[in-house]
Amino acid sequence: MKVIRFTLVTLLLTASLVACTSTAKKPALPEEVPEIGHGMVQGYMSMEEQLDSKLWEPPAPTEDSPRQALDDAISANTEALRGTDRWELAARDADLSFPAAPEAFSCTLGIRITKEDTPWLYMLLRRTLTDIGLSPYSAKNFYNRKRPFMVKGDDTCTPADEGGMRSDGSYPSGHTAIGWGWALILTELQPDLTDALIARGRAFGESRNVCNAHWYSDVVAGRSAGAAAVAKLHSRAEFLEAMDAARNDIERARENGLTPTRDCAAEAEALKKTFF
Repeated sequence: MKVIRFTLVTLLLTASLVACTSTAKKPALPEEVPEIGHGMVQGYMSMEEQLDSKLWEPPAPTEDSPRQALDDAISANTEALRGTDRWELAARDADLSFPAAPEAFSCTLGIRITKEDTPWLYMLLRRTLTDIGLSPYSAKNFYNRKRPFMVKGDDTCTPADEGGMRSDGSYPSGHTAIGWGWALILTELQPDLTDALIARGRAFGESRNVCNAHWYSDVVAGRSAGAAAVAKLHSRAEFLEAMDAARNDIERARENGLTPTRDCAAEAEALKKTFF
């Protein structure tokens, strides 16, 4: 009788645990936020809180200056990469639309970054693209520098984008700000991958040189704009909460074996090519 009684208790406890497990709530998904135009969604900062980068970015290089001479030399060196796999990677790095944009860091993180698999990380990157991407625009609009393909009279790795780029100042580089800012955010989420993530963030900006879309000094200035935006984001409670949730996303993705969908070996080979 004791055996039967024990068995019944065990069955009841097991049933109770199964019921609790089946009704357990899944992690809450991030809330959708409105689009503000050009495929960008509302960031963690309001438009009034965006940085005024013209106040602290150094002036754009002037004609015949040593800085412009360096820009010219580096621009000439990048011509050797035209048509190579590094040129093709630069074209992929130029795509800031979602879901394509986060894939730039998927190989370095070693996980798949999608709205379905890593919803908090995906939304974090999408919203910070707005905050970080707007950080150079005060200086961009102030200096209104011409891009290298406009000065040299040749093309870029993304010809379809050239019309829009002609009316968008070259200095500082917005793509670089985003890539560098994302690298800083991701190193905070995965500090054991800091070296690799920073290297990819640097390469993301240098893709703009390879693409013939930006001068080297544009890229250097873009990094400081991206870093400044990330620093300011840390004063936002909503951003910090999203960081915690994104960190959990990464852990779950690793546990579930969600590996990148792009060819990481080919990307690594392309990144070995340099113009320095």
